[in-house]
Amino acid sequence: MNEGGVNIRYNCNYVQGEPTASDWTALPPIALVDTVDGSNPRLATQVKACWTDDTVWFRFECEDDYIVATMEQRDDPIYEEDVVEVFLDESGAGARYLELELSPRGVIFDAIIDNDGQGSISVDTAWDAEGLYTSCAEEASVRVYVIGVPFANFAAPPTRGTSWRWNAYRIDAEPDGQRHYWAWSPTGAVDYHVPRRFGWLDFV
Repeated sequence: MNEGGVNIRYNCNYVQGEPTASDWTALPPIALVDTVDGSNPRLATQVKACWTDDTVWFRFECEDDYIVATMEQRDDPIYEEDVVEVFLDESGAGARYLELELSPRGVIFDAIIDNDGQGSISVDTAWDAEGLYTSCAEEASVRVYVIGVPFANFAAPPTRGTSWRWNAYRIDAEPDGQRHYWAWSPTGAVDYHVPRRFGWLDFV
């Protein structure tokens, strides 16, 4: 069981060029668990990450048996439906980070978050990630989401040995309306904006 917090780390491996199918196969996976208590989820979600010279990449491989996705416009509140999410905190201070979401319909939500650590957050959806790459497709028995975030969106590109704070999430609904909240590093609540519970993304 993942317990979450500052000691959870993921080795983000370097690959040359846009990652290929063989690159993704070779990368180590992490599993999402219940964001409140770290228990096993109803459906499996594996996440992998890597980096290239100019982009950090994330791949979600999701078991799915029911889709809720009606929204169509960028920055629609797709977090109210099925979605995968990545939060990236380059500074590690927990005060400002990027929120990137992708729906089964390929709709993007991207924002800069300012978090005062006392439960108040500001969401800047006027910001659009420069050169953001996304895809969503069925592969074998899973739904695969890919998000590529160019380093142009950060203060400085990472080098080997750089570490950012981050977390990966998924929201999934059942036909009866029950919603599930899954995370790599559990936050202890149905709330993903808990930066003290972010893990570490180590660029190696």
